[in-house]
Amino acid sequence: MNNNRKDTRWLVMVGLFSAIIIVLANTPLGMIQLPIIKATTVHIPVIIGACLLGPLAGAILGGVFGVCSMISNTMAPTLLSFAFSPFLAADIAGVFKAVWISVGCRIMIGVVAGWVFILLRKLKVNSWIALPVTGFIGSMTNTVLVMGSIYVLLAQQYAEAKNVAVTAVWGLVMGTVTASGIPEAIAAAILVGAIGKALLAVTKSQLQPSRA
Repeated sequence: MNNNRKDTRWLVMVGLFSAIIIVLANTPLGMIQLPIIKATTVHIPVIIGACLLGPLAGAILGGVFGVCSMISNTMAPTLLSFAFSPFLAADIAGVFKAVWISVGCRIMIGVVAGWVFILLRKLKVNSWIALPVTGFIGSMTNTVLVMGSIYVLLAQQYAEAKNVAVTAVWGLVMGTVTASGIPEAIAAAILVGAIGKALLAVTKSQLQPSRA
């Protein structure tokens, strides 16, 4: 009976975090205005959920984030939406590439964040340190995997969309990682540390499912 209750709490919390992701993905709340760029916050509940509920929950929440990204890029396409929407892909190969970039990379946010937090806690790292570190790594996982996948899988299309030579793509990718990815990771470290610590105090020993 106790295990069933824990499993139910786990499912309820996954559903709650999923709802938060959907709200963030579809409102201005999903962006933080920094001095130079806007940083996304949609991956924050993915990382926090992975810390509180484990890698499996993180993977599910990352998948929700990815599906939201796919729908957004399909319904309101931008210059680079072909990299995130299989419906805008030029060929069958492009469909699988878009699914990986939009959904697969986001699933990995939760998986990586969940296991990083578990490792840090096993090493007896205080949660005040473990949470921000996990937030930073989880956010950089998103940026590096997405931009790295675009470079490896869609460099030619990316160059054409940006109207630059293929040889310039690497510089553009690294520029995005530096100008956007690092500020987002810092913001994630702060938010995951603050919010995660508060939630951890409330949910400690109550939410982990028996199968995790």
